Amino acid sequence: MRKVKLGLLGLGTVGSGVLKVLRQNAEMIKRSEGLDINVGWVLVRDKSKKRAVEIDPSVLTTDAQVILNDPEVDLVAEFMGGEEPAFTYIREALKKGKSVVTANKEVIAKHGDVLEREAEKSGAGLYFEASVAGGIPIIKTIKRSLQANHILKFMGIINGTTNYILTRMSEEGSDFNAVLKEAQRLGYAEPDPTADIEGLDAKFKLSILSTICFRNQVPLENVYCEGITKVTAEDITYAQQLGYGIKLLAIGKKNGNRIEARVHPTFIPLSHPLCAVRDVYNAIFLEGDAVGNLMFYGRGAGDLPTASAVVSDIITACQNQGGYHHRTGMDQEDVIFEQNWVSRYYVRMLVYDRPGVLGEIAGLFGKHGVSLESVIQKNRGDDASLIFITHEAHEQFMVRALEDMKGCTAISSIESMIRVER
Repeated sequence: MRKVKLGLLGLGTVGSGVLKVLRQNAEMIKRSEGLDINVGWVLVRDKSKKRAVEIDPSVLTTDAQVILNDPEVDLVAEFMGGEEPAFTYIREALKKGKSVVTANKEVIAKHGDVLEREAEKSGAGLYFEASVAGGIPIIKTIKRSLQANHILKFMGIINGTTNYILTRMSEEGSDFNAVLKEAQRLGYAEPDPTADIEGLDAKFKLSILSTICFRNQVPLENVYCEGITKVTAEDITYAQQLGYGIKLLAIGKKNGNRIEARVHPTFIPLSHPLCAVRDVYNAIFLEGDAVGNLMFYGRGAGDLPTASAVVSDIITACQNQGGYHHRTGMDQEDVIFEQNWVSRYYVRMLVYDRPGVLGEIAGLFGKHGVSLESVIQKNRGDDASLIFITHEAHEQFMVRALEDMKGCTAISSIESMIRVER
């Protein structure tokens, strides 16, 4: 039986969940893993604050250095969130040879490479399973069960807030702003929902997941990001008529030495497994060259699902005293980050209802190498809605075509452009 003294940085939702799991499964962990894990210190902002879990006041501290400088603390688990001071504390712990477990997607996305190097220097371990998709064990699966594969591509729903909003809009025909307020009332969305609805949360997670899947560092600046604020109930209605659903997808693809990583609203066929993922659930659909298609599904947030991933990492860290580094096995090839990817596109525009308009617009698409797969026209008095689904086209060709159309007198406005994945 190995005794482990654990220091926690933060005792919010995730930290409280970790304490609950450690307590309720303590005997099982002792029997099956040979580990007696004890929380020695907990960093908090206010010792007098009422907690979601009972805890001995003597282990609470407002000074991180108490934890970082305690030679008996074997392992540090960070749940503070945000970039600072979390990054500084994690880095200092690694420098001192203490392994670190974290759920902090922002720190890992922005500074993961720096932290991995600090861990390698000191012989400590850095573990971050809970930083992507909460309780879904996706990182360990890729690192430990899919090593024999080249991951060719993946698509994921990795933000529960946006999936809840799009689910309600799709099933109830509700307006975006109304559903957002409901999500905030239920606690699914923060008072400031920017990180979720603008895709930033998913961008952090996609950077991490792409790095692991493709064995190459995928920096945030190479991840395209677009949120769901422009998706309307009208777009969802047309999507359903055309046989699609709309999801905010994190998409990663690797072809040779070219990598594309993008977050944006996406049309996917109603028959695709990701289309059935509702409300706050997460899912990741990936393709390996040997294993073929796999899908992982579960809760992407919440105290206990996230704590499940964190405690698993704590156990792994305790058993790997030499340190387990996610950078191990990274390819050293020079990669090109693709910005001119190939996709199909949904475009909705308002046009003046007069002869020759459709031909004129089709000509503008064709001028830029974009061919049309299907067209729907909905008359609205003196004007009409035109809805297009294109064949595969390069992103830059599509952007240029839509830019060119701004000077077309037949077009009143271009209302939407959403990418289509099949």
